[in-house]
Amino acid sequence: MLEISHLRFDVTAEDGSGVEILRDISLSVDDGKLVVITGPNGGGKTTLARAIMGLNQPTGGSIRWNGRDITNLSITERAKAGVSYGFQQPPRFKGMKVRDLIALAAGKEELTPTEGCQYLTQVGLCADDYIDREVDASLSGGEVKRIEIATILARKAGLMIFDEPEAGIDLWSFARLTETFENIHKKGDSTLLIISHQERIIRLADEILVIEQGRVDKHGTQEEIFPQIMARTLPGCGYMREGVR
Repeated sequence: MLEISHLRFDVTAEDGSGVEILRDISLSVDDGKLVVITGPNGGGKTTLARAIMGLNQPTGGSIRWNGRDITNLSITERAKAGVSYGFQQPPRFKGMKVRDLIALAAGKEELTPTEGCQYLTQVGLCADDYIDREVDASLSGGEVKRIEIATILARKAGLMIFDEPEAGIDLWSFARLTETFENIHKKGDSTLLIISHQERIIRLADEILVIEQGRVDKHGTQEEIFPQIMARTLPGCGYMREGVR
């Protein structure tokens, strides 16, 4: 279980004044749930996700994962505890092959052909076509994102956090990504937190968390929250979108 209690994150503006980015956020997420975090841009969604991963150090409150206080742990320590993070724009590693990146994530010197096939197949990629590819600019945004998910699967992460995985990918890749999230969720081995504005991803959720102005505006089941955000989202000015690029 993920438990967040009175979490705050403040920064100092250029004029020296304090700016509250996260304001007293408290919530809990049960094991195996798929929770979509949505809300207006600039509301604090990514800051919250980065704080859970340890990329931002909160200025107050606590974060517990499976009963362990991870608030002050390093990123590496959190990764070892089973927390993982998928970036909105995953890094590329020129000169590193897909097999080496997945092996590194799995904590192994090398992968067996069966292991490589297993992880890539789970994210909808043919192992024969990708296992010896370099993780460089020759891969599309959707391909890199699915390879990143494969590395998270290889880590056997219990908590998977994804920051707008739909950003910058084509419609076909988006469809495969949603299938991947559905399959991971059906297995029930991991808790998923997905930041998204996309209706198709939001509809996958067990629970929806709306973050606005650094606070939890709404948190509940999809059945409770989805009609509310549909009602307040107006064409051209809302925060929920239907299509992809």
